[in-house]
Amino acid sequence: MKCKYWSKQLFDLVPYTPGEQPKINDLIKLNTNENPYPPSPNVAQLLQQFNIGDLSRYPDPNSALLSQALATYHDVEIDNIFIGNGSDEVLAHAFMAFFRQDKPILMPDISYSFYTVYCDLYDIQATPIALKEDFEIQLADYATPNGGIIFANPNAPTGRAICLAEIEKLLQVNQDSLVIVDEAYVDFGAQSATALTQKYDNCLVVQTFSKSRALAGLRIGYAIGHPRLIEALERVKNSFNSYPLDMLAQASAVASIEDDEYFKRSLQTICATRAWTEQQLTSLGFKVIPSKTNFLFVAHASIPAIDIMTFLREKKIIVRHFSKPKIDNYLRISIGTEQQMQQLINQLQAFL
Repeated sequence: MKCKYWSKQLFDLVPYTPGEQPKINDLIKLNTNENPYPPSPNVAQLLQQFNIGDLSRYPDPNSALLSQALATYHDVEIDNIFIGNGSDEVLAHAFMAFFRQDKPILMPDISYSFYTVYCDLYDIQATPIALKEDFEIQLADYATPNGGIIFANPNAPTGRAICLAEIEKLLQVNQDSLVIVDEAYVDFGAQSATALTQKYDNCLVVQTFSKSRALAGLRIGYAIGHPRLIEALERVKNSFNSYPLDMLAQASAVASIEDDEYFKRSLQTICATRAWTEQQLTSLGFKVIPSKTNFLFVAHASIPAIDIMTFLREKKIIVRHFSKPKIDNYLRISIGTEQQMQQLINQLQAFL
């Protein structure tokens, strides 16, 4: 219900709809691309030993220890790093800092739906660029005057990735506006553009600890880019919330970075389970879009996606369905544990 005290812009704003977080016992939750495995044991040890008395003080507003850990990990300088409360906040600050231009920004017509919400919130004009029929992002289509470009790589909800050479070609021809590469899922097999941020001052890469590092509950995101880009993000942050990341999140993120062996082992397990699940789904008559993420985007040859989703829900397995044109017959299935994916396949075999 609308209220007379609302700002005018709020009346037509359509907020982002997050993935469902139901409270159901014995649920197999494959709808929000969360990591099915716990974070590094280093994080558990840290939390057990944390001095609770420190919580009476404000956290470091600059997340200095985490910034340095990320700079070392990505082989960049500390002034190339910006920390935010989840990649969503980092992206929101980036839209505010860079995309309020005279020309419209460019983005894929099928991608992370928060992009359009930010455009509405900040009154930013946007021109959607259609994906190819196979859901590939064709970066050659973005070589047109614009106020900025953003795309997810790998893309969501499709899972397809763009090679680094194609991204560099875009940066070479698009030198008058910022290009944001949203890499929420890059660790699951795609090529990161972080190295390009050191060659091109108009490239900003955004990553998160929510997916591959299994820390979605702590909301940790960051950006990598030229110091002038980072300065702009800091100006927006300090005009909005000077303390975006709490002490526990900062310390846990550092602990996660320091356990690279666990990180890589977890990724290998998820990617292997993804490959097995893709093979099983294909044998059941599903079209599976090639994925470099921790999810699969699938459509069955003869059964509507909504019917499959409804059946799975009755079996306490939740997957994501999008009611948007072009993708309304597809399901996005997060990769769970090997046991969870086996149960998914068992139920689909019985249904089909």
